[in-house]
Amino acid sequence: MENSAERRTEWLEWKKLIAYQEETAMRSLAEWFEREPERVDRMQVQSAGLFLDYSKNRIDRDGISRLLALADRAGLPDQIANLMSGEVVNASEGRPALHRALRASSDDRIEVGGVDVVPAVQGVLARMALFCDEVRSGRWTGYSGRRIRHVINLGIGGSDLGPRMACQALRPYADSELEVDFVSNVDGRDIERALVGKLPSETLFIICSKTFTTQETLMNAQAARAWVQEAAQADSAVAQHFVAVSTNAPAVEAFGIRPENMFEFWDWVGGRYSLTSAVGLSLMLAIGPDSFQRFLTGARAMDQHFSSSPLAENMPVVLGLLGVFYRSFYQWPAHCIVPYSQDLGLFPAYLQQLDMESNGKGVDRDGYPLDHDSGPILFGDAGTNVQHAFFQMLHQGTQPVPCDFLSFARTLGGLSEHQDVLTSHCLAQAEALAFGQGSETAGPQGGTFGSANHRFFPGSRPSNVLLARQLSPEVLGALVALYEHKVFVQGVIWGVNSFDQWGVELGKALAGEILKEVRNGQLEPGRHDASTSNLLSRYLRDRNPS
Repeated sequence: MENSAERRTEWLEWKKLIAYQEETAMRSLAEWFEREPERVDRMQVQSAGLFLDYSKNRIDRDGISRLLALADRAGLPDQIANLMSGEVVNASEGRPALHRALRASSDDRIEVGGVDVVPAVQGVLARMALFCDEVRSGRWTGYSGRRIRHVINLGIGGSDLGPRMACQALRPYADSELEVDFVSNVDGRDIERALVGKLPSETLFIICSKTFTTQETLMNAQAARAWVQEAAQADSAVAQHFVAVSTNAPAVEAFGIRPENMFEFWDWVGGRYSLTSAVGLSLMLAIGPDSFQRFLTGARAMDQHFSSSPLAENMPVVLGLLGVFYRSFYQWPAHCIVPYSQDLGLFPAYLQQLDMESNGKGVDRDGYPLDHDSGPILFGDAGTNVQHAFFQMLHQGTQPVPCDFLSFARTLGGLSEHQDVLTSHCLAQAEALAFGQGSETAGPQGGTFGSANHRFFPGSRPSNVLLARQLSPEVLGALVALYEHKVFVQGVIWGVNSFDQWGVELGKALAGEILKEVRNGQLEPGRHDASTSNLLSRYLRDRNPS
């Protein structure tokens, strides 16, 4: 195992990659393809219903070998084994990160502290399925005896982004009789928007908070409870209209939720890795227990691929190493995700939290400052919309941005001609980024001024293309697990702990102090810097005009 105090940039494997990047940086992708006629056949991986073509990357067999050597030096094979077996990989909090146990099969055995956690996971899933059947069948009713027609998930961060994304992605599989909505923002306009047009007697709320102390979620939950109680004229109605996903049973019961209607998960489940836990209750309500099991099956298939495939043939490893190459050796700061699927439009936002909260770190696992870049800025949205937005920068901007394109051969809708056009755009964008377009007056090193320069595309901008037959529950599960594991791979190479998030704590603490002053209606002298004090004074003045 490597010494964390040793600077990674001093490793021989790191230095060999620096030399490789310097030697090959000016080589065009067109030249890469000319040099390696077999390139496409060699640079592809297929697993869990996904096909990855990574041939449009600025790297060859030698570069991949050097990246694999770096992975070995960082102990990646052992770290993968530790992750999958339940060893403590979240060192700063002393926990495993066992999201893979959430989709384990019933005959698996995965131990935490000598206890097999699989039976508990299966038990929660069984309770979730029974509950969902009650709601979806109409047997679960509200205070007036009416069936539930609206479900609103109250959560934030991992308790919102994952299920919100998945419910949109799998909406063709959803029950049309049950509307599932999400509220996350403490801005009151969010909960007000969600309640418009709904009857309290037909609305069920899921309070999704591991600790049941999250400020934003609890404020929205209290507003929702008051809305139900006012309509029902009875505090007892809370038990018929609220359930919880949490680990804090006393707080859940104090809120008015029956203990049997709390669906627990565990401290070894990180928020941004929790979609396949009880946090996915809203998704199971939307698509049903059978489709939810298919979702888990797809994630499990990718887990098995990740844990058993050689590094060179391992999809999360390949994507992770390529990302490290561009972030740490080209020093490119960003990465773009573009799903050519309107249903997957929230997938980039989901990945933003997964990636940037996991690897946006400045110290290694032992607290030593990093001597290299980590964690890219991740952004994206659904194609073809974004072709008319930020693709101008991707094609002709001064800073290359590696891209992942996601595309599907079939649509669940009846407009197959639309799907043909959509796919043609996806493949065309990857081709244009890779090979560009020259002009008579300008070239890669510049040229004379003239209109032709504006039409010059430099090309050699890398991308990966992920293809699947159709966006099914299994495929979505595989995609979720693929990117979870890619993030882990990059964290191992960079030496960071991908499973803590201390960077979100300071703002919370400061907000609490400021809120005390807001509620008191006056500033505490000397507590803040001059700018913050001035802004707070203006807020208090405008909030309570004389």
